[in-house]
Amino acid sequence: MDDRIHRHAEIIVDRAIDLQPEENVVVSLPPVAEDLAVALYEEIGKVGANPVMLARGDRGIGTDRAARAYLREVDPDDLTEPEHLLSLFEHADAAVVGRPHENVSEQSDVSTEVGSAFAAAYRDVLNARLDTKWCLTHYPAPADAQLAEMSTEAYEDFVYDAMLKDWDEVEAHQEQMVEILDPAEEVRIVSGDTTDVTMSVKDMVTLNDCGTNNLPAGEVFTAPVPDSVEGEVLFDKPVYHQAREIQGAWLQFEDGEVVDFSADQNEDVLEGILETDDGARRLGELGIGMNRDIDRFTYNMLFDEKMGDTVHMALGRAYPATVGDGVEQNDSAKHVDMIVDMSEDSYIEVDGEIVQRNGTFKFEDGFEE
Repeated sequence: MDDRIHRHAEIIVDRAIDLQPEENVVVSLPPVAEDLAVALYEEIGKVGANPVMLARGDRGIGTDRAARAYLREVDPDDLTEPEHLLSLFEHADAAVVGRPHENVSEQSDVSTEVGSAFAAAYRDVLNARLDTKWCLTHYPAPADAQLAEMSTEAYEDFVYDAMLKDWDEVEAHQEQMVEILDPAEEVRIVSGDTTDVTMSVKDMVTLNDCGTNNLPAGEVFTAPVPDSVEGEVLFDKPVYHQAREIQGAWLQFEDGEVVDFSADQNEDVLEGILETDDGARRLGELGIGMNRDIDRFTYNMLFDEKMGDTVHMALGRAYPATVGDGVEQNDSAKHVDMIVDMSEDSYIEVDGEIVQRNGTFKFEDGFEE
């Protein structure tokens, strides 16, 4: 087995979920990631914790092929909360979820209506998983390499370069951005003449993603006050959602809500996201990518949202840890990240001060005010 897989498993168990003896941990990995599953079980055994395995994701319906078969036949009106799966996560102390693919397009012929109904039915399951010590990660499967237009070997190198880092060093670097954003009241994102959006982050909590909940990590993120978002955003990187590619997604916000939208490709998928529930028409996250080992777009949001020189915003659910005491949390069955390229003709402004221009932060060499 590639030694990098063992190192990946060690980081997950020791740092990301800080697993302790006798804790109950759910490991969710498809068959294509069996090597990572084996390495994780070795590390879990060393700790003396109790593992249980799911085949795919945190929704318990098996492999992509099995999930497709189910979702193509089920009546969306019949989808209800799976209490047995909810109970599993309610009794878990930690969860590790990986989402590599055998076929990235397996569910491309599942209707957006069913996909949205499925997400809504499993909302409490997701929230229960988020209440554990959780880690969302990846394994370099050939199908994902193909989607990224890379050889399997090159993709493996890309994945592990992004994940096997000195996360203490990353934490210290990113903390400089946390110190700017956490006490702030207002953030403005400008990119060219297509994106100019402002939002309040007053009393929200800024988190340093440095090898805990996500592997790879490499972002600083918070939640906007739900009704504060104003302006328009063109997400100039594609969004790969429910095995479909949304190109050129554009959103206009008033009083925090999407009041107009368009897309150059698969606009109906974007519309399906927005129509999931009321919270899906509001932003639940503002994230700033800071992992410069992720230097190319791969159609995998776990990596793409961490790219240096990018900002991402998520429609839907806010992470509870980013919501301050006494502040409304945006709630939704969806959490869909979308990316803005900030490498040219762009800036981030915090309380009237430009803190990043064309991808370079004020605390880095080469910053121009």
